[in-house]
Amino acid sequence: MKTELFVGAVVRRGEEILLVRQSVGHPLEGQWTIPWGRVDPGESPMAAALREAKEEGGITAAVEGFLGVQELPAPEEGGVALVYLCRHEAGEPKPLDTEVDAAGYFPAAALDSIGRMEPWSLWLLRKLFAGTLRVIPADPTNPLRPTGSFL
Repeated sequence: MKTELFVGAVVRRGEEILLVRQSVGHPLEGQWTIPWGRVDPGESPMAAALREAKEEGGITAAVEGFLGVQELPAPEEGGVALVYLCRHEAGEPKPLDTEVDAAGYFPAAALDSIGRMEPWSLWLLRKLFAGTLRVIPADPTNPLRPTGSFL
């Protein structure tokens, strides 16, 4: 089994988080999720997270920190996702990709009322809004690659 690398982007704008709704035909059809997807060949994981935020959410973001690693279940079993915390830089949410049919920023209070949410995204965002996630910031002192160092 080949290990594939995925990324997720948790994008904050003030007290709200960017969510996208997966389109008809997607395995998570009709469910709201954070923007996420595969890392393209030759692409850095951070660049992929920002690309996914742009393609699925229609916004420009910047990485603020690293949230963690998630091994994925079927149908992506064997895959690994790196999850980044990002901040909104520009744009208004709108899907630019056929994988999603809606995008928007939502506060914590809306998580139970926006419709079906993918369980892992819901769990992650509840922890983020509750302040129980540890964010690892980039380390500017790292001589190798400061913007991509989360040690």
